[in-house]
Amino acid sequence: MVPSHARGSLQGSCSACSVSSRMRVSVNNSSRISSLMPPCTSRSTPRRTPPGGTRAALHDPGSIPYLIETTLGFGRVTRYEQQGGSGWASFFICETSSGNKLFVKTSARDASMFDGEAAGLTALGHSGHLVIPAVHFSGSTPEGCADGNSVIIMDFLNFGARGDQGEFGKRLALTHLSTPCSENARNGRFGFELNNTCGDTPQVNDWCDDWVDFFVENRLRRQLRLAGDTRLSGLGEAVIEKIHLWFTPFDASNPIKPSVLHGDLWSGNIGTVAGQPAVFDPAVYYGHNEAEFGMEWCAGFSGNFYDSYFSVFPKTEKYFAQRRQLYRLYHYLNHYNLFGGGYKNTCVTIMKG
Repeated sequence: MVPSHARGSLQGSCSACSVSSRMRVSVNNSSRISSLMPPCTSRSTPRRTPPGGTRAALHDPGSIPYLIETTLGFGRVTRYEQQGGSGWASFFICETSSGNKLFVKTSARDASMFDGEAAGLTALGHSGHLVIPAVHFSGSTPEGCADGNSVIIMDFLNFGARGDQGEFGKRLALTHLSTPCSENARNGRFGFELNNTCGDTPQVNDWCDDWVDFFVENRLRRQLRLAGDTRLSGLGEAVIEKIHLWFTPFDASNPIKPSVLHGDLWSGNIGTVAGQPAVFDPAVYYGHNEAEFGMEWCAGFSGNFYDSYFSVFPKTEKYFAQRRQLYRLYHYLNHYNLFGGGYKNTCVTIMKG
């Protein structure tokens, strides 16, 4: 896919993934940013007074540059150019008189399409272990805007290739071990502040006290219902009957704690900024850390990645192989619902295994 920011030679490992990641999550209006996001998101709150700048705007009311000049406090917009787009969004690069360089996405969809992206990026960035673009605005476009109905504005980051996988594995593990931004997650609950999407598929994130219940109801059964396939549903329910066995290694002495998950971690959403590991285009929620590897079949993680990850966040060995397939199943079902084709056979193979 064309990324949310400039990047170098990021290579995807499967073509279908490049399509699915074009669809992502969203926001409402600027006054709602702080209420939609966890308390640690104050960096995304718009600033009204330009530092060393002027309140006078050069652009027409109703334009995105006018919104930037009058809302973000970055001074005048000196450059605003379209830089491609995706199936549902247009991308722009913006430079301002204060020296800030911004990446802008606009969409004809309503503002909810950027709520999850803004909240998710902020939650991921909370730990500080991965480079994440700071979101400055997300919401509805000004009345009369010719560029669509919704917009998200974040720092422009120059993304490069993936870099050292061992370092990425370590940083990802530290992110998963970090104290959650969300009070619900800190209290041991699984979910997220709002629903979002994985690909173009709605992803329900209602809070739940039990991880297995969350995954069964908000991930597997929802995908099975979307598929509307009797055979898949029957096989899926047979799998669900066995799931609790695979989680018996987790108890009071070894609990599953909510980790902030990227949620759609494949090769096209991983890069570096100035050599430091970075991720983008998330489908964030708080869940079992192992669920992050559900897209590994499309991520190209190396042995060095896993060695580094598990040296920081130790693996629970018993039934790990079964849980690994379970988390892959969610994403294969999602790909079947998005693209059809051979993904159904893969789902059947996993569920019969």
